[in-house]
Amino acid sequence: MNKIENFFTGIRSFLEEVRVELSKCTWPTRPELLESTGVVVISCLILATFVGISDAVLIQLLNLVIR
Repeated sequence: MNKIENFFTGIRSFLEEVRVELSKCTWPTRPELLESTGVVVISCLILATFVGISDAVLIQLLNLVIR
């Protein structure tokens, strides 16, 4: 029975510590969050375009080498 009580006491202690640490966090405002999301989306689109173009060029080069 003592092991079970210790288990639940440990879980409760952990959750209390998590709550305390999360209260110390500085959360972004909505405009900051939207700006950061825009940067990530644009970066992903640029990277996807670069990879797509590189893939197309390399496929064409490989076709020239194989023929």
